[in-house]
Amino acid sequence: MLISPLSPLPPELAALVAAIQPANAAAVAAARIRQAQLTKPLGALGELEDISVRLAGVFGSDRPHPRGVAVLVAAADHGVAAGPHPVSAYPPEVTPAMVANFLADTPAGLGGAAVNAIARSVGARVYVMDAGVNADLPPHPALVRAAVRRGTSDLRTGPAMSRDEALSLILAGAALARQAVQDGADLIVPGEMGIGNTTPAAALTARMLGLDRLGQDAAAVTGRGTGVDDATLERKVAAVREALARGGSDPADPLGVLADLGGFEIAAMLGMMLGAAALGKAIILDGFVEGSAALLAVALAPALADSLFAAGECAEVGHAAQLAHLNLKPMFRLGLRLGEGTGGVLAAPMLLAAAATLREMQTFAEAGVPGGA
Repeated sequence: MLISPLSPLPPELAALVAAIQPANAAAVAAARIRQAQLTKPLGALGELEDISVRLAGVFGSDRPHPRGVAVLVAAADHGVAAGPHPVSAYPPEVTPAMVANFLADTPAGLGGAAVNAIARSVGARVYVMDAGVNADLPPHPALVRAAVRRGTSDLRTGPAMSRDEALSLILAGAALARQAVQDGADLIVPGEMGIGNTTPAAALTARMLGLDRLGQDAAAVTGRGTGVDDATLERKVAAVREALARGGSDPADPLGVLADLGGFEIAAMLGMMLGAAALGKAIILDGFVEGSAALLAVALAPALADSLFAAGECAEVGHAAQLAHLNLKPMFRLGLRLGEGTGGVLAAPMLLAAAATLREMQTFAEAGVPGGA
């Protein structure tokens, strides 16, 4: 039975949504004026200029000064990836193995995964959450435990999770974002790990973009994920079609769509976005799975769109459609499809640099350089 789209949000979620404010219009206007007066031809810094103005709106100053960067990696397993008919090129056992890799003690520091290496290279801090991994994870002081159970149910045959489970992971994600902000982060990068998670991401994307209602096929937003072969891709597309055909949720009820078609790590990332935006911080989107969480976040809190910055357009089919719906322009196209928040971390220095130009460059008048307007 569908929950009415008019049903009120749970109080904790409603409070998060209510705390999210749109960009500061006065700061945006002042930043545009300042950009036009800096010692360069107008537009010479290209898209960095637009990014800097958007950052001014997020941070409420025409001289924004974001500092710390944190990538929050939520890991979970998926019922749709279990059983004899895989939708991924890798078995579910890879999820707990990768959590161990994120937390490994290596000569370079904490973690031996790509996100750890890239984060170290730009001075970002990595947080790791068990959002529902199907394994006994050993104790580790750096592991945030938020799992309500070991993986979702199979979305082909019924809801992936209950609304209460979805809410629990959203709140856990928001709490981790708050912790990262308290630790000094102004730029938050939600990240994920979960074998099979591009399947629920595709289902969420199709539902939130209304593809099934428009008569468009789910294949338009269902890609190869980890690099599956043609036969596995056919199974994956079929799984998404089956999930959508159940008609178990309505886009007007984003929490219901998440519970129906989502993943525990996607719920956690949704919470990270809500938590970061509620605290007036910028959110850097990585790839397709993160994009599915962003579709839900903006449906719940339209003002959150002002806080979103797209890192790159990833190689996964459907990501471009997500970004277009969110009205976001990617900063690069590097063919990335790893996830983990890697692309988001790569983009962080670009945001920091954009803010620095607006904050630290002199105007023509300040520098005594002729040629200003």
